[in-house]
Amino acid sequence: MKISRLKHKWKKAVEQVNIFKQHVLHKGGIIHHVKKWCDLENLPEDKIGAMLTLEGIEPIGRDLDKLTQLLDGGVLSVGLTWNNANLAADGIMEERGAGLTRFGKDIIHLLNERKVFTDVSHLSVKAFWETLEQAEFVIASHSSAKAICAHPRNLDDEQIKAMIEHDAMIHVIFHPLFTTNDGVADIEDVIRHIDHICELGGMKNIGFGSDFDGIPDHVKGLEHAGKYQNFLETLGKHYTKEEVEGFASRNFLNHLPK
Repeated sequence: MKISRLKHKWKKAVEQVNIFKQHVLHKGGIIHHVKKWCDLENLPEDKIGAMLTLEGIEPIGRDLDKLTQLLDGGVLSVGLTWNNANLAADGIMEERGAGLTRFGKDIIHLLNERKVFTDVSHLSVKAFWETLEQAEFVIASHSSAKAICAHPRNLDDEQIKAMIEHDAMIHVIFHPLFTTNDGVADIEDVIRHIDHICELGGMKNIGFGSDFDGIPDHVKGLEHAGKYQNFLETLGKHYTKEEVEGFASRNFLNHLPK
């Protein structure tokens, strides 16, 4: 039964890659598949770059060769877990809060070799700290500041400072659940997270991690990717043009694995 479930999860992962290729990349030739970091650095002005990521290593089971296949196919960031435990680590909602397994450390070693990001956004607190010790290329792809919103998935000040010390990116999330304690949010509420991370010294470590994956609830004025301009214009009332450009793209480009 377990083998059957693993095969199903692997099949679903491969299907999602195929959907990306068939339905996203063929959108009028505008979308360019970023398979290597140099593809992003050399992206033509008239193209939009899109890259594959993996959230949760369940599809690979215990097989690092399967992860290698995904990396060969262009996966450039890997989160070891979603909210629950798996063979690599505990997720943030797992009550026992354990850290990395030996297999999880093997995965990070492979990601280091391949210059792929290890994403800490869903890891348990213990696994977060152990990942910072193991991973060369760290990213929080969709996490905000716990001091502003106390959701367990957000990062506390010590974690944020450690990410800055590690020269890692923190991508602020556009979901009301992670933005305010009452789950009702507008653009100014998102900016409060940016303000807080900047106060801790992370001006050059901030990016955006919308989590626009079909979420049912939205930040007012920032309901979908088409509203990004609203967000940037409001940010421009708080920060300089150069700082906003940093948040929007340059900070991330400056932190690409080398």
